[in-house]
Amino acid sequence: MSTTQTNKFEIIKASTSKINEVDFENLSFGSVFTDHLLECDYTNGQWQKPVIKPYAPFLLDPSVRVFHYGQAIFEGMKAYKDDDEALWLFRPDENYKRFNNSAVRMAMPEVPEEVFIEGLNQLLQLDEAWVKKGKGNTLYIRPFMIATGTGVIASPSNDYKFMIILSPAKSYYSGEVKVLIAEHYSRAANGGIGAAKAAGNYGAQFYPTSLANKEGFQQVIWTDDATHTKLEEAGTMNVFFRINDTLLTAPVSERILDGITRKSLIDIAEKEGIDVQIRPVLVSELVEASKNGTLKEIFGAGTAAVVNPIVGFSYQDVYYELPKTEDSMALRLKDMLTNIQHKLAEDTFGWTVKV
Repeated sequence: MSTTQTNKFEIIKASTSKINEVDFENLSFGSVFTDHLLECDYTNGQWQKPVIKPYAPFLLDPSVRVFHYGQAIFEGMKAYKDDDEALWLFRPDENYKRFNNSAVRMAMPEVPEEVFIEGLNQLLQLDEAWVKKGKGNTLYIRPFMIATGTGVIASPSNDYKFMIILSPAKSYYSGEVKVLIAEHYSRAANGGIGAAKAAGNYGAQFYPTSLANKEGFQQVIWTDDATHTKLEEAGTMNVFFRINDTLLTAPVSERILDGITRKSLIDIAEKEGIDVQIRPVLVSELVEASKNGTLKEIFGAGTAAVVNPIVGFSYQDVYYELPKTEDSMALRLKDMLTNIQHKLAEDTFGWTVKV
């Protein structure tokens, strides 16, 4: 194990690597992690020197605030390797901005750019062998922050820990996805934290999703909390609907996450001349479109899955099967986006950033 000091980072290299123990052709998403992580503590009102060190567990006091009051946020990003073995990120500035927006909403300190962006670059350069070239191979990046201040008084923490961990990945979902449209449970409410990537948003989804799983559905399409008439997100993803050749998706709001994959797909679709409508989409509109045959596709969009086609949905105990389509807009947009990410197509948007 060797240690390197720079003006900005302390780098402690692992004495051995786990990489030869990993079957990169049979990865379970988010279960295998690289040799190193980044860690930076916030204490006494300021960020300390970031450390890149071997991946390992760490100890926490039982009274730290994250356990009792849920101050925890995260991001999801990916790194890609092109055919020339160069390493790329996709719109990291958007993840950085959203991470700090989440921090502000959860009364947590914003992370400096040199810690988040420069630290990530240093970490990726150290573990770059874990990023395999070839379309579909990625390195999933999980920046997160937790409250580490001690004491069970109900107030924001004074101390925090920011970390980045890396996980080699292939596809997030596999197989057909059927969804249940929520009629009672909500993902988020106006004035709440739905637009933040707060850990509690995801924990609160698990129970209604487990109920849907028992009925044979893989995910829930969440509806608005007030009326349950507006379609908002699908599981942990933004959701799109294709009616005839028009692509519909709900606008971002206090309840809906501003997805980076979502906004990228919208930009690509508009450039391709597809009619994209960003507006509230009603459950009744979806049901009617399914009945009259104009509903062609539904798909989720997010960093992990990129694009996840949905084969059918259930509402008020009626199941609506989507038609098989030879010209899938979902798969066409996914292919165009992943080609940009893997540097197989020209990035005319300026989204890709070399590490």
